[in-house]
Amino acid sequence: MCDYFAVVFKEFKSFAVRGNLVDMAIGITVGAAFGTIAKSLVSDVIMPPISLMLAGVKLHNLFVVLKPGEPGGPYNTLAEATKAGAVTINYGVFIDNLIAFLVVAFAVFLLVRAYERARQKAPPEPPKVSEKECPFCVSKVPIKATRCPFCTSELPAAEVVATPAG
Repeated sequence: MCDYFAVVFKEFKSFAVRGNLVDMAIGITVGAAFGTIAKSLVSDVIMPPISLMLAGVKLHNLFVVLKPGEPGGPYNTLAEATKAGAVTINYGVFIDNLIAFLVVAFAVFLLVRAYERARQKAPPEPPKVSEKECPFCVSKVPIKATRCPFCTSELPAAEVVATPAG
């Protein structure tokens, strides 16, 4: 029985330390922390000005009562409705979470965009010219040649047409 657990533990260890799994765990951890930061950005930075523009209405307190609780409504806040046991549709909380999602999605877009730009290869360098064409016999000869080894013509520099190596 101990051998079985030793084998299972060994397999689990090799599974857990594989590069992709470790990278994924790091990504999930950083993503969770980033989600918390994004939620704070929405709740503490973005929503207060929006609330101010909406004459002090706080989005998370926007709801529709489907069934009143005890005591009956009206309820001024979602917390009051929840405490009374009212059944509500919390569309303000949904809007708040939707804005948080859009902030996270935009940040992920920017990260992926930066990653893709960094991953793109630089344009290839133009090939070095190491040969030229003999204007008389159209053979390829080394760039420094002054006489064609095929037709023995003299290769004046002015009449040389350079061709890329390859």
